[in-house]
Amino acid sequence: MPRPQRADQFDSAEVCVVHVIQRCVRRAFLAGIDRETGVDYSFRKEWIRRRMESLASVFAIDVLSYAVMSNHIHQILRNRPDVCAAWSDEEIAIRWLRVFPGRRLEEHLAEPTENDVKMLCGDKKRLGEIRRRLSDISWFMRALAEPIARMANKQDDCTGRFWEGRFKCQRIVDEAGLLACSMYVDLNPVRAAMADSPDHSPNTSGYDRIEAEKGKQIPAAAFDLRPIPTEEAGHQIRETPVDQLRKKRIAKKANPTGKRIRRDQWLAPLPLHSSILADEPQVHSAGFRSSDRGFLSVEWSDYKRLLRWTAKQTVGGIPSKVPRKLSAILQSLGIDASMWRDLVWNWQKYFGKTSCVGAPDSLKQHAEQSGLRHHRGQASARACFA
Repeated sequence: MPRPQRADQFDSAEVCVVHVIQRCVRRAFLAGIDRETGVDYSFRKEWIRRRMESLASVFAIDVLSYAVMSNHIHQILRNRPDVCAAWSDEEIAIRWLRVFPGRRLEEHLAEPTENDVKMLCGDKKRLGEIRRRLSDISWFMRALAEPIARMANKQDDCTGRFWEGRFKCQRIVDEAGLLACSMYVDLNPVRAAMADSPDHSPNTSGYDRIEAEKGKQIPAAAFDLRPIPTEEAGHQIRETPVDQLRKKRIAKKANPTGKRIRRDQWLAPLPLHSSILADEPQVHSAGFRSSDRGFLSVEWSDYKRLLRWTAKQTVGGIPSKVPRKLSAILQSLGIDASMWRDLVWNWQKYFGKTSCVGAPDSLKQHAEQSGLRHHRGQASARACFA
């Protein structure tokens, strides 16, 4: 069965939440310990995480959850055309030039200048297309995948694919599906027996939030969204040797803004605030993410407790009873608490081959809106929902 068209799963013009999976070519461990050679490429996981963090600072895309594994990555992304619409033309231009500078950057080792921004703002047709692309998940994934592949190939002195190809995408249509999917993503290292708890699972959103709560900070990978004055850029190119410009660019790449942030500050906040209107963009102004909107009607303390409890409920063991407060949260979302462990740990059984994630009733409603009779997996998922 062919994968559905991207246009049938998400639209850059409307807010959508999607679960994205991108695999390494041949599912090889290109970001872990190579089983054939024994070479450890685990450091590339931080490459991928930092690139995600950088892109979160320029795209109108919220990163809700993520997990970087040895041979694939999971992300839950929410595109925000409403946030993109609130940005000025100048903001759109500098954001685009930071990610896609063209040949100019390689030829002169220079950063986007005020003149570059002004020229792009003058082309209204081009700028309109760029505005749409900045809220497009496909363009976000393109900007994530290509640089990582080039860096790995350069390091290995080879050519060819790093990623398997087209990323897999699942539309998440309700909060029950979002909670289960987010939990599944955060617990991927535990399911793969790479860690015994989310507290010891680096390169996941759950780990980042737990460490941030402890006060842990990291050098920000966010792009510097201020263009260089044209006169200053010209002076640098004329007066500074190319080798020195290259070293300066590499040094700035490690921490473009010179700031340190909480480990989870680039991620979307977890709890939704009921006091804020649903159509309020909540544009983020500090330059580390696109918006300050949460994504679950669950407090972080409850999510963390459920995450840790679920991590202990291994498939081979005898499941313990869900704590009363956590059971009430699951039931409020229409999830059968007695099936919660099975839903998260056997995710592939219920949603591994479907293009849509959520409670059966939500899947049925979305299928009807999309002109379909039903979504694949709709019947099997019914066992996990009240």
